[in-house]
Amino acid sequence: MAFLFFIFILIPFSGILLLVWWITGKKIYGKIVGYFWIVLIGLIILLSIIRFLTDKKVLKKNDYYGEYIVDRDFFPGKQADWQYEKFRFEIKENDSIYFYETYKDRKLKIYKGKVATTKPYNSERLIIKMVQPTHHILVSNPTIYRKAWSFYLVFNSLKFNNVFFKKGHWKPIKSD
Repeated sequence: MAFLFFIFILIPFSGILLLVWWITGKKIYGKIVGYFWIVLIGLIILLSIIRFLTDKKVLKKNDYYGEYIVDRDFFPGKQADWQYEKFRFEIKENDSIYFYETYKDRKLKIYKGKVATTKPYNSERLIIKMVQPTHHILVSNPTIYRKAWSFYLVFNSLKFNNVFFKKGHWKPIKSD
């Protein structure tokens, strides 16, 4: 659509103004064409920059590798703090996932599985296959929410409903 507008309207309009400038010799027509194209190119550059800064991240399989912690920012409070100290996981480059049931910095129990991705659209989605029996948080694949520069995973737990995880390294909670 934009291409047709460019071909059938903008270029002929510029051509007519350049022809009028050439015939009349009045510089105003040349200035109009020049300013018009400067503004148009400036808008295209500005819109490209805005799109680059605001488009959602397109995920590839290697984006999922790393350590994940409970995101305490969604629902701050005692429950989120408890989940943060109780659960975390990591996805390794050999496509294995290790879900840790923890007590603060100690790992009490490890649940193992494998990960894969599928690409139904632009961004790849995470598929988790855990060794059974597994933890209730991992009974289904996570929902992935993408932001412009990051993403987070939401698991639907049978006991806790939604549990939000983000990439990050576990650190002890500082008590005030």
